[in-house]
Amino acid sequence: MALIMCTSSVQFSPPLAVDEGFRRQHSRVLVRSVGGGDSVILSQESVEIDGLSCVNDGGKNSGKNVVKELKPLWDDGYGTQTVKDYTEISMDLIKCDGGPPRWFCPVACGLPLNDSPVLLYLPGIDGTGAGLVLHEKALGKVFHVQCFHIPVWDRTPLEGLIEIVEETVMIENASSPNKPIYLLGDSFGGSLALAVAARNPTIDLVLILANPTTSYEKSLMQPLLSLVRTLPEEHYGMFPYFTKLLLGDFVKMATIEINNTNHSWKSFGNIADDAPLLSLLGIILNKDTLTWRLELVESAAAYANSRLHAITAEVLVLASGKDNLVPSKNEAQRLLRLLKRCDVRSFEENGHAMLLESGVNVLTAIKVAHMYRHSSKYDFFKDFMPPSLTEFKSLPMETWLYRIYMGAAMFSTMEDGKIVRGLAGVPNEGAVLAVGNHMLWGFDVFSLTLEFLREKKILLHGLAHPEVYHYKVKDKCDLETSDYNFKEEYFMVPYTDLMKLYGAIPVTGRNLFRLLSRKSFVLLYPGGAREALHRKGEGCKLFWPDKQEFVRMAVKLGATIIPFGAIGEDDMSEVRTRSYGLCRAWDSKPGFHHAKKAQLIVDYNEMKRIPFLDQMLNEYNKGRKNIRAAMSGDIAEQTIHFPFLFPKIPGRLYYFFGKPIQTKGKENMLDDEDYLQELYIQIKCDVEKCVAYLLEKREEDPYRGVVERVMWQTNSGDLDHIPSFIP
Repeated sequence: MALIMCTSSVQFSPPLAVDEGFRRQHSRVLVRSVGGGDSVILSQESVEIDGLSCVNDGGKNSGKNVVKELKPLWDDGYGTQTVKDYTEISMDLIKCDGGPPRWFCPVACGLPLNDSPVLLYLPGIDGTGAGLVLHEKALGKVFHVQCFHIPVWDRTPLEGLIEIVEETVMIENASSPNKPIYLLGDSFGGSLALAVAARNPTIDLVLILANPTTSYEKSLMQPLLSLVRTLPEEHYGMFPYFTKLLLGDFVKMATIEINNTNHSWKSFGNIADDAPLLSLLGIILNKDTLTWRLELVESAAAYANSRLHAITAEVLVLASGKDNLVPSKNEAQRLLRLLKRCDVRSFEENGHAMLLESGVNVLTAIKVAHMYRHSSKYDFFKDFMPPSLTEFKSLPMETWLYRIYMGAAMFSTMEDGKIVRGLAGVPNEGAVLAVGNHMLWGFDVFSLTLEFLREKKILLHGLAHPEVYHYKVKDKCDLETSDYNFKEEYFMVPYTDLMKLYGAIPVTGRNLFRLLSRKSFVLLYPGGAREALHRKGEGCKLFWPDKQEFVRMAVKLGATIIPFGAIGEDDMSEVRTRSYGLCRAWDSKPGFHHAKKAQLIVDYNEMKRIPFLDQMLNEYNKGRKNIRAAMSGDIAEQTIHFPFLFPKIPGRLYYFFGKPIQTKGKENMLDDEDYLQELYIQIKCDVEKCVAYLLEKREEDPYRGVVERVMWQTNSGDLDHIPSFIP
């Protein structure tokens, strides 16, 4: 049964230039839960849902029955609501749809975390406010969500709509002046959000714009408006079948549930059953209303564009690559240049109605852009959210191809010294500091971090090089021209976004202290960029400084230190390594051992000897910070570069965690420099021993070759337990 509860809430003053008959009215807070059946309207202030007494307070709560924090791989509910739910909700909302524009709070959002900020959803041209249905459960965990509903027969002009949103923003700001207020604008709602932000530069606003229509003059909306005006009423019934090709990607809308449940067996015939849903716009909006809404879009675009210079809010633009209605990617570039604090995320395979399509996760985009915060400034620790189950499953590194390609095999050491397969030897509670060696390019970190999540449900916070971590699109954009190299965006932004999503934090002593003091699991590579970007013949060689303050920090906080070794990327890209081809038997063939060597074609030393490559290196590193420039020797040479290599058929990644080193109770040794240095040397030696152990034992692995792993997985079907050598 669809449950709808209406209560009095915030009063609004009448919009500008509305009819004289318009009177100040109470905005109705609408709470709904779609499960089929008729709608029931209740007037009481509280209602019992699933055995819990929930009080409607406009999306706010006093903390009762509220989750205090999110755990790694928390369920965000993505895919449990689909376009069908959008249809049902929209049809419910337009029944007896009188009254002024108002806000409603979706029941699907549930109760958010304590101290969560407010998110106001501003809809697209449909005006129902139901367009957030796919994301309600995820956003509802960390926001007080309110959705704006514009009734079908409402003719409030643009300035009236701006005033309604603006007054809500002012009320929220007055009640929580130190918190940001989020405006999530979808299409037309994006222009509306920009207009509100321009009029309120002193309020801390964060704008999330999904394909905003500020590029109205260059879009198909202009001819669309002319077509609607001249279209005879009797032919308007065919109009929705034309517009559905412009509004979004039909397949991505219809396959949301399939993507979530992995039901790839669902036939295209069943998907085709959902086709009428995409013609809903013609049912929701009659000809007169659609004409009015298109005129609103035109007015809002002109209003927002004339005031972009006044906007001080943080802005995140979500741009679709296949938007047939609006040139969204070009518009994102324009806004990036013109707005003071703007970031962009591109979704190449999505259409205009991106919030109703698969492949778009609004909360993830907010998280990786570091725009989710509880105060005026982003805090790496207080504002961080662990990855959800959907984010984990949708990772490229979690696909069958990547996992079978890497074949990561984990080993650990128990307290009694016994070596076991898996991570049983790693403590279940922090503070834990895992210290190891970097492989080439540092891609080993992904398999390691994901295995900790998969096996132990523990998030391993990596300490990352600040320059890699802080890469931003804006830094590469020429603010004076339209010149922008999106090739770098396609490579660097997804890489840094993954690091942010999975808890990577810039490597500083203060950040390490805060992580360990919070009993976190921390991943540290003392060799840094120099070790990850090693030269020819330096595979598995450690480049550690003479002293390392992480030892003192671990002892001070009583952290458990776990040295570990990692090998395997040399099977794919290193020089003079043993080849491991399609089958182990091939290695016995004369000449094969050397014929299939992978080649690191050009390393850093050779780049410096080639003039044009040397110039490219200098340009790329201009203005970048070398955090170890003051040190001597090889460790100081941490120039960011991308060595050229010739890949080959992969071998396998191996990780071995040595015996944990307990420092709890050693706080009295903090001033003993000899003890600290001996402990540091012990950790380094243990890492080298772990590497040597893996190099020897992997020769006994019958599944080191990728084909052997594919054949085993095909027969057993178990990707999580592909055998390896016996420890």
